[in-house]
Order: sequence, then C-alpha cells, then structure tokens
Amino acid sequence: MKIGFIGLGKMGSAMARNLLRAGHPLTVYNRTRGKAEALSREGARLADSPAKASRDSEAVFTMLSDDAAVAEVVFGENGITSGLQNGAAHISASTISVAFARRLEAGHRDRGQVFVSAPVFGRPEAAENKKLIVLAAGPTEAVERCRPLLDAIGRQTFLAGSEPWQANAMKLCGNFMIASMLETFSEAFAALRKARVDHHLFLEMMNELFGSPVYRNYGATVADEKFEPAGFALRLGLKDVRQVLELAQDFSTPMPFASVLRDHLLSGMAYGQENLDWSSIARVVAKNAGLT
Repeated sequence: MKIGFIGLGKMGSAMARNLLRAGHPLTVYNRTRGKAEALSREGARLADSPAKASRDSEAVFTMLSDDAAVAEVVFGENGITSGLQNGAAHISASTISVAFARRLEAGHRDRGQVFVSAPVFGRPEAAENKKLIVLAAGPTEAVERCRPLLDAIGRQTFLAGSEPWQANAMKLCGNFMIASMLETFSEAFAALRKARVDHHLFLEMMNELFGSPVYRNYGATVADEKFEPAGFALRLGLKDVRQVLELAQDFSTPMPFASVLRDHLLSGMAYGQENLDWSSIARVVAKNAGLT
C-alpha cells in the first residue's frame, strides 16, 4: 500500500521505518524537515505539507503529541483532509481524547474519507523492534484493509470496536493503569527507604510476583531514578490522565485514583519536571515523604 506518515519523533520515525522495511512505499512529512530527510535516505519520499503526504496515499498515519497537534495537521491549511483521496484512510496512532477522536471521525466522514484510530502501547525501543501493542477501532472493512500496516508496526493488534473513539478510550484507560503502577511503586519505595529496607530487593520480589516487563522496566526506572532521557514526558502523562478523567465524566464513572495521579503529575510540572519521564512522579512522592 502507498502510505503517508506525519510526525517523525522517536516513536513515529521507528514506526515509519518498519513500514518501509515491510515494503510499503512511504511519503513522509515532519514540521522539522531534518527528521524527514533522515528517512528519505532509507527510501522514503519527502513531502512539504501534510496534504502532499496524503495526496497519493491509500492510508496516512499520524503520530503526534496531542489533540492540538493532530488538529493542525488534519484540518489546518494544507492539512490531511485537503489531500486525502475519497475512500482513503487516516490512521491516528496518537494518544488523543475521545471527544477529539469523534471530531476526526465526523470530519473525515463528511469528506468521504475513512478514519481508523490505532493508538499504541510501547516506548521508542519497542517501536524500533516492532514490539508495539496496537489498539484498533473503526469500520470493520477499513480496519481489515489496514491490518497489514498495523502488523508491520507492532507485535499484536487488539480490535477495540467499530467506532474509532473506542480505541482511544482503551488507550487512555491503559495509560491510567501504567500511571497507577508508577504511583504505587513510588509510594512503596518511599516507605521502604524511610524504613531502611532495600527497595531494589523489593523490586526483585515484585518482578517474581507479577512477572511483567512493564513492572520490571518501569520499576527499575523508578528505583534507579533514571528519568532522563524521557521515554514518555511527564507533561504528556498529565495530558493523558486529564483525558481519562474527561472520559470518566462523560460516562459518569468515578475514578478517584485518577484525580490523585493528576494532582501528583501537576506537582511534577510545578517542580519543573515536565520534560522528564513521567515515572519522575516518584520525585513528587519522595518530597511528600520528606526524602531528598
């Protein structure tokens, strides 16, 4: 399939590279042109606008930071909607709000285009190694048509439903679970440090108990306080927790622990941690416990 790809940060570049490796002709656009030029040396074509990246594509991916960035690329001047062909698909891999996913679906439908939401779980190294978990939702025929592309970027794809926003609801709740794990590690480590118990030994025990790579990797990051370089910035974690609270409100579902996470992440912002990894929520918990 002829593919466009817009948004070539650490995650997007790795995903685009895997599409190239799978043999898909790729046209790329990035606001910072140097990142696109790096992929052009591997066989991608360069475009100078989202519209041009979309024009001859059967599907175009976006991998961007938030609702505002996606809105600019999709609906802005020379945006995706002005270039995407009738019946072609926009595949959004970004973590966006449920409300905005609904807006994207309606905007593309009005123009005879297709919208598939396909957010992913995984850090940049997982993206490089094609080990992302993909959540896909949208019209059944469109999702099946795009499945070879989803298989090219991840190790497993889960179908979340026939409405695109359902994948975003799953992604936000998944990120809530990861953030909750970061908070519980942070609180347990703070208590153990004050009790003069080896928190690294505690992590080893937890890894035996849960057997999860997410616990192992994030637990080590928190235990060792390795918050740079950020795999996922704290400011983006705050955005996702805010969006899961919006989801909860829309469906009248109390999520009291999400409110705790929002406040701790907001404290991290106040402490200047916005560009540290979101696991640096541990610093907020440690300060609350009187630790340095």
